[in-house]
Amino acid sequence: MSLFYVNSLRESSNKYHARNINPLREVFLVTGLFLAFTSPVMAQQPQIPDQIRTITVSGRGMESIPTTLTQVRLGVEVQGKTAAEVQQEAARRSSAVVALLKARNVERLETTGITLNPIYSYSDNTQRLTGYSATNIVSFRIATERTGNLLDEAVKAGATRIDSVSFMATDSAIAQAQQQALREATQDAQQQANTVLSVLNLSPSEVISIQINNAGTTPPPPIPLARQAAMAESVATTPVVGGEQQVEATVTLQIRY
Repeated sequence: MSLFYVNSLRESSNKYHARNINPLREVFLVTGLFLAFTSPVMAQQPQIPDQIRTITVSGRGMESIPTTLTQVRLGVEVQGKTAAEVQQEAARRSSAVVALLKARNVERLETTGITLNPIYSYSDNTQRLTGYSATNIVSFRIATERTGNLLDEAVKAGATRIDSVSFMATDSAIAQAQQQALREATQDAQQQANTVLSVLNLSPSEVISIQINNAGTTPPPPIPLARQAAMAESVATTPVVGGEQQVEATVTLQIRY
């Protein structure tokens, strides 16, 4: 065998190995680069924290405060043959009632309704105009202890109807009661959480959420009108006795333990 032929075989073999080995080297190189660049990114991913253990409790607070103010709606109702007649008479009586109320220094005095309506009678399927009815209604506030005497004076001045009488506390008393109700609600929620965690041999850590509901007020119901009218007829001075007003608040706490 000639030397030229041997060298040709060697060169062919080298080229064959080069063509089959180089692609594998390229794959290893690319894979290595990919791992080199991706490994730091994977290492920087944040760790998922353990689930936070919390307890949620709602506390309730309630305060009862006396009502010292009375909201009154009263007025004049007049009936007559003509619209002009009843309107003039209603205006005259209403002016006298309003003058009395201003003289007694009532609060938040305002007109809440003025009406003039025809009155019809029905006979033999026939409608007939028989007259007119006029009303003039005002509302105001006054100290409850003065309400009875003032109602009697208003009737003497020309008032013919008392639409409603309701009771309420002063704004300052309600504000103070709301603050106290919130304190009681917060303490109630804390005590509930402490009791439950103590039974489970757990300890509270910190409050992580607070929800405060608006403190609401519940005034006592108004005096029924029929009863009020009966009292006015049976005694010289109409007795008016206020009640208590409820102020309530709710606080919700989320506590970590």
